[in-house]
Amino acid sequence: MVNPIPDSVREVWNKWNVRGVVLFSLSLQAFLILFAPFRKTTARKLLILLIWSAYLLADWAANFAVGLISQSRESNSSDSSAQDNPNLLVFWAPFLLVHLGGPDTITAFALEDNELWLRHLLSLIFQAIATGYVFMQTIPDNKLWVPTTIMFVVGIIKYVERTRALYLASLDQFRDSMLKNPDPGPNYAKLMEEYASKRDAKLPTKIIMIPEPDKESKPSRTAVKKGKLTDLEVVQYAHEYYQTFKGLIVDLIFSFRERDETREFFYERDSLDALKVIEVELNFIYEALYTKVEVMHSKRGVIFRFIAFGALAVALGLFHFEIRKTGRFEPFDVRVTYTLLLGGLSLDVIAFLMFIFSDWTFATLINMSDQESDTQNMSRRPEQEPTVQESAGTQKKSFLKSFVSSILSIKKPRWYEYETEFGPETKVKHHVLITPILLRRWSRTISVHNLIGYCLKKRPSKIYQVKSWSRLILENLISFCGIHLVINKISELINTVIATVVFCKDYIVRNLGSNKEIQVLLFPIQKVMGVLGFLWNITCKVFGWIGSFLLEFFGLEDLIDEIRFLSHEPFTKELWDLIFTEVRRKSEIANDPETVKRISSARGEWFLQDRYLRVDRNKLMDYVVNVDYDQSLLLWHIATELCYQTEPETAENCINRKLSKMLSDYMLYLLIMQPTMMSAVAGIGKIRFRDTCAEAVRFFKRRHLEQDTVKNACRNILSVNTYVKPIEVKGDRSKSVLFDGSMLANELKRLEDDEKEDKWEIISKVWVELISYAASHCDAKTHAQQVTKGGEVISFVWLLMAHFGLGEQFQINEGHARAKLIVGK
Repeated sequence: MVNPIPDSVREVWNKWNVRGVVLFSLSLQAFLILFAPFRKTTARKLLILLIWSAYLLADWAANFAVGLISQSRESNSSDSSAQDNPNLLVFWAPFLLVHLGGPDTITAFALEDNELWLRHLLSLIFQAIATGYVFMQTIPDNKLWVPTTIMFVVGIIKYVERTRALYLASLDQFRDSMLKNPDPGPNYAKLMEEYASKRDAKLPTKIIMIPEPDKESKPSRTAVKKGKLTDLEVVQYAHEYYQTFKGLIVDLIFSFRERDETREFFYERDSLDALKVIEVELNFIYEALYTKVEVMHSKRGVIFRFIAFGALAVALGLFHFEIRKTGRFEPFDVRVTYTLLLGGLSLDVIAFLMFIFSDWTFATLINMSDQESDTQNMSRRPEQEPTVQESAGTQKKSFLKSFVSSILSIKKPRWYEYETEFGPETKVKHHVLITPILLRRWSRTISVHNLIGYCLKKRPSKIYQVKSWSRLILENLISFCGIHLVINKISELINTVIATVVFCKDYIVRNLGSNKEIQVLLFPIQKVMGVLGFLWNITCKVFGWIGSFLLEFFGLEDLIDEIRFLSHEPFTKELWDLIFTEVRRKSEIANDPETVKRISSARGEWFLQDRYLRVDRNKLMDYVVNVDYDQSLLLWHIATELCYQTEPETAENCINRKLSKMLSDYMLYLLIMQPTMMSAVAGIGKIRFRDTCAEAVRFFKRRHLEQDTVKNACRNILSVNTYVKPIEVKGDRSKSVLFDGSMLANELKRLEDDEKEDKWEIISKVWVELISYAASHCDAKTHAQQVTKGGEVISFVWLLMAHFGLGEQFQINEGHARAKLIVGK
């Protein structure tokens, strides 16, 4: 039988298979250590897809290379260079164990990967056996056995680090790490025996309960600071509250003492300080669940990392010495080996720098310094002067804090202020978060999706027309260097050329189009162009049909819709101020579990029941109380869009109008494109969305609005008479809420004249309650999953509500340390 693979191809494969895969594996490690942190700073699908591909390929490449090396030792390969360099190939095998250990910046791509730690443990055992088997085959003739053994130790350390990081981040272990020591409480049996004996002796006896010691005095490290927080204090408090509230991820409950402490802290904060603390806190959650940070910030982790780095440097030195001594190896393979050694050292140096300048390191160092200082102060009597050693320690601590603060100031959020003009003297300011991607802790964007725009096959238009940080820098640089003058000249030249071509074309058609000889010459060309155009149209239709079939067959329609009909809005200070103010206002009256539960379960009715609101509440309450959550969300989304598109923007309603639109589109994005996250509250939201879209598309076709603007489409929807409720005409077979949303929009438009200026405030605050309801009822694990995709605003709301004591996770009342019998009156 003829071999279908040509001999030339086989020779290239036999020569380059091991070398190519080993270098490819090293390239994947470099890519992951540099780009994996961008998962938390961007929501772009393309970059996340690249990181996901590299994450999967990294393990495959390392495993595959170990197999190839093992096979090359047992088969009579035609690769002569491989036969001349068996010891060098074996030296590469431990490097693949290092690669299987993965970079520090990513151990798991998804939360479920942490649950596979046992599989990685078994893989560690089998890969170590395979690598050891390959190595033992070369004994005792292996001249590189010492550096190979050293690299084998390094590989084991790296792989164990990853396996332990996965184990610590698995949900069961994560929950166990939060559990405190068992607390049996006061010795009830002994107390009752003593109590009974006293009663039998006719002695007057009573039982008093002694409260917990920590209720008497609060530790100094948890003292609430007044006023603005420094960048260092933001990280310190975020680390402290992370240690307390990371149990939210595994649905642990907390005491009311912890609730009171965090509420007291956040009552003293303004919205921006609260945003900074929550931002860093979510960053800690990301690093604990998806990186090696928990392993690396332990004493054993630091010790073993220094051992691994030192061993790698020693292996490089021994290899270099052996090469200079013998010089019997293939030169190219020697260069590959140097690449692996130097690449491994470089990746460790990069990982070490990331380790040093991480928020986790800063918080740990400063907290250790503070504890040491507190210990010294407690051991010294008040009248004693500080010793020289203590003074030196104070100066060292001050220098450390100054250095850390200067580094953290680089990473702080950056806001860009721009103005919307409504006349020569009327301007409205907006503040947009534009932190550069290298300095971000989350994506700082909000994904938005729009129902009516989707039905018209139009991408959502930008609410905030703000230039990116990089574009602002580029424009300023161009203006400073005078390059804009050159660009203007080039643009003018291009416009002149285009105008000349158009003029020549018009001249030919106008003056030569009636010439019969010219027509005879052009006739074949016109026919050919017509045939080519026809074939092009047919080809496009065929490929379009094939593409639609494949997308439907593989279930990729939702992914394509997410790419085509999704837009990203910048996060604004005004939006966070609105959310922070409303959550804080509700927290101030949530002083008992029943009120907390009612507030957490509100979906708009809490605000509509406010006594100062003068609108007709009953008509609006029907759209939040008597409907399911997903139905209410779609109703308010449609009503918000209809009002937004058909009413002019003014200086009075500008802020709340934009915020209402943004929250409306964001919540629809969560409902339709994040079904896992919203599964607890979504209900049949996807069915209602599809039925509503079907009715909207039919309505637009009937009125020939398929190619029209969203604004005109909204006007046509509002023009339909809704004197009779749609359910009375259509029944409940169809779940469409298109014209129910139109009825809600008309109710909002019919507010009294003196309330019109508050209409957008009403809409925006109803949306805050809708997002608050979803945040507190979504599965906590989904919030932890979203931090790997750039983060979601709803996760910020979730943590903010927890810190303000809103939620059902606070259920433990004040306990008692012990009970005591008192004899006598």
